[in-house]
Amino acid sequence: MALNSSDIGIDLGTASILVFVKGKGVVLKEPSVVAFDRDTNKIKAIGEEARLMLGRTPGNIVAVRPLRQGVISDYTVTEKMIKYFVQKALGKRSYRKPKISVCVPSGATEVEKRAVEDAAYAAGAREVFIIEEPIAAAIGAGIDISKPCGNMIVDIGGGTADVAVISLGGSVVSTSIKIAGDDFDEAIVRYMRKKHNLLIGERTAEDVKINIGTCYPLSEPETMDVRGRNLVTGLPKTIEVSSEEMEEALREPTSNIVEAVHSVLEKTPPELAADVADRGIILTGGGALLRGLEELMEDRTGINTMTAEDPMTCVAVGTGKYVEFMAGDTGLKDAQK
Repeated sequence: MALNSSDIGIDLGTASILVFVKGKGVVLKEPSVVAFDRDTNKIKAIGEEARLMLGRTPGNIVAVRPLRQGVISDYTVTEKMIKYFVQKALGKRSYRKPKISVCVPSGATEVEKRAVEDAAYAAGAREVFIIEEPIAAAIGAGIDISKPCGNMIVDIGGGTADVAVISLGGSVVSTSIKIAGDDFDEAIVRYMRKKHNLLIGERTAEDVKINIGTCYPLSEPETMDVRGRNLVTGLPKTIEVSSEEMEEALREPTSNIVEAVHSVLEKTPPELAADVADRGIILTGGGALLRGLEELMEDRTGINTMTAEDPMTCVAVGTGKYVEFMAGDTGLKDAQK
């Protein structure tokens, strides 16, 4: 199975789409948002351009995220989006149809996997491989997953968090919960409304999360000015928010992720559990960038936790490398059957 340069891996995320091209690395990272005109049903913008329109569009134009919680919620829009990103990544010069590997959350059903596969074929793929997210994340994080020892991966994306213990190229125990980066944003929106009577949008919530968001007390509290609409007067208002408040706001979603890790550890065979205790837990995905997550995980599980080098791109890199991995290791292919 010779690889050509048009082999690509797509990390089809709820929040962003990353495209990995063999030999070039991650060539594209854009938000998975599509803006289209309701009247003519024509697509206005895709990616970053469309993200800027979220919450700021007139009636006839809607900016939507066609993937919800890691699965396709709007099939036709997703298909167009994949097509657009594949063409953008490969340029117009591609004569051969590419071989595309796409990753899905570990809890995806057969129907959901099939929808992703169909969308990739419709976007012009020659062959499609579907990979489970934790396995792609592990390959991308530089772990040799073909060895018979346990590695625990916690991949926190935009819509789903996947937790898996991987050994011999496959996941032994895994779970996928629909709580991740988007829920962190929603928790901040809810908190601001309840505590400060301030209504803020998704994008503002994300900015707050990135700047002062934390799920573990910081040694030095930080503050930030947040603008929104006062729900009492109905007028715009700016208030100062601290990182301590963010810790309170994010307590519930982050605790749910820790509980998912706990439940996977409970189901892990003893030999592999010993490996995990020895090697630690690896965090990947954009959600892993939330401050204090490593400390919280260590505090609750007692297991050393570290974040992969470039958590955002791990899954995309792993998805792209998976094809080589399948090609190069026939022994692994037998193990996966």
